[in-house]
Amino acid sequence: MFKFNRDWLFSLVIACSCIGLAFVDLAKIPQAHRGIHARALVIDVDNSNIRRNLIVKTEEQILTVRLLNGPHKDREMTIVNMLTGKMEFDEFYVAGAMILVEYNAVDGKLRNGVARGYYRLRMQLFLIGLFALLLLVVAGGTGLKAVLSFIFAAMVLWKIFFPLILKGFPPLPTGLGIVALLTAVITFSVGGLDRRGISTYLGSMLGVLLTCALAVWFTKSFALHGAVRPFAETLLYSGYYSLRLTDIFIASVFIASSGAVMDLSMDIAATMDEIKQKHPDIGVLEHIRSGLRVGRAVIGTMTTTLLLAYTSSQVTMFLLFMAKGLPVENILNAPFVAAEILNILVGSFGLVTVAPFTALVAGFLYHNK
Repeated sequence: MFKFNRDWLFSLVIACSCIGLAFVDLAKIPQAHRGIHARALVIDVDNSNIRRNLIVKTEEQILTVRLLNGPHKDREMTIVNMLTGKMEFDEFYVAGAMILVEYNAVDGKLRNGVARGYYRLRMQLFLIGLFALLLLVVAGGTGLKAVLSFIFAAMVLWKIFFPLILKGFPPLPTGLGIVALLTAVITFSVGGLDRRGISTYLGSMLGVLLTCALAVWFTKSFALHGAVRPFAETLLYSGYYSLRLTDIFIASVFIASSGAVMDLSMDIAATMDEIKQKHPDIGVLEHIRSGLRVGRAVIGTMTTTLLLAYTSSQVTMFLLFMAKGLPVENILNAPFVAAEILNILVGSFGLVTVAPFTALVAGFLYHNK
């Protein structure tokens, strides 16, 4: 009963921390002008000003919309949808589309309306709720702890890590500190405040530290810089000239792999905990060997996790290279491809080594009172 109360008290602390983080503002950055936002239905479209060049559209699309919520519900107004010619940013609307509108109201008149994309907020909330419900149904109390850990991780990244980087804090120690915090909260929340949780935490951190060291080494060896990441150059032009983009890139490598590292470490720790409960007289060496045997089986599938995750996010890039018939040497030597190779392989080093790390730590903890 004590363990139950202790674990749920820890979950309550996480929930309160999430609420507290919602009111934290470390960046102190002046907010951009914010108009009135409303869901709107497109009832008429004027495409006469649009210029077409093959599949590229530019200039402005004039929309007549009816506001469906907010302080001016049911009123109609004319708004502008600017097309820049970049398909990844532009959206082309037709009558009947549901969109998000931002506008100003001056003396009761609606002005400066701009389309902010198809209205996705409601479905995003539905998807989040569906995911949380699935966790609760499948995992019960552990699923609730997982939901809290998920929210806490998102809040820490958004409210602490990103603002600290913008304020000029060194990305590597800051990133390691954030990963250490998230790993502690997630592993102790899901795994419990016991030997299993401690084994998971220590094994995960050893894997993350190795990943960080290798990322630093190979980033220098590959002669990579942080501008290989999307929007990095735009960030510099936004006034943050002193940001260490290369260190931010390195931090992103071990932060991205830390989730998979925690997953594998939890598998090994949970297995060794079950073995110890079923065979309390098992020797330390045999216990460690059992954990390593399980680790070898899991590593066989986990090594492809990062490969599939990263390559699938760059499918169009690889399709372009194939369509152009570029030599393999040119492709592999390109900086953004080299960055993905570093991401995959260095992150996989952490996955492969976390199994023996966790098995050794768990073997020591379970055989020392």
